[in-house]
Amino acid sequence: MTRADLAQEIFERVGLPKREAQEIIEIILKTMMDALKEGETVKISGFGTFTVRKKTPRMGRNPRTGEEIEISARRVVTFRPSNLLRVKSK
Repeated sequence: MTRADLAQEIFERVGLPKREAQEIIEIILKTMMDALKEGETVKISGFGTFTVRKKTPRMGRNPRTGEEIEISARRVVTFRPSNLLRVKSK
């Protein structure tokens, strides 16, 4: 599902113009991204929780050459679905 698909759903279900629906989606996603960049947790009740996890540097291997390389420390976003979503997806 894309942003355009989400805007189409809002248009069909709520009746907002597509342009306004797209703006709402952009505002929601930007707000979520800003919160995650700050290291905050984003919890959407009935859907799930997005959290930022810090990964430490580690040694890896280039599968093509076998050369060892260091994989730098980084932050990754993880998603944990709510129990309600887990039950519905089974």
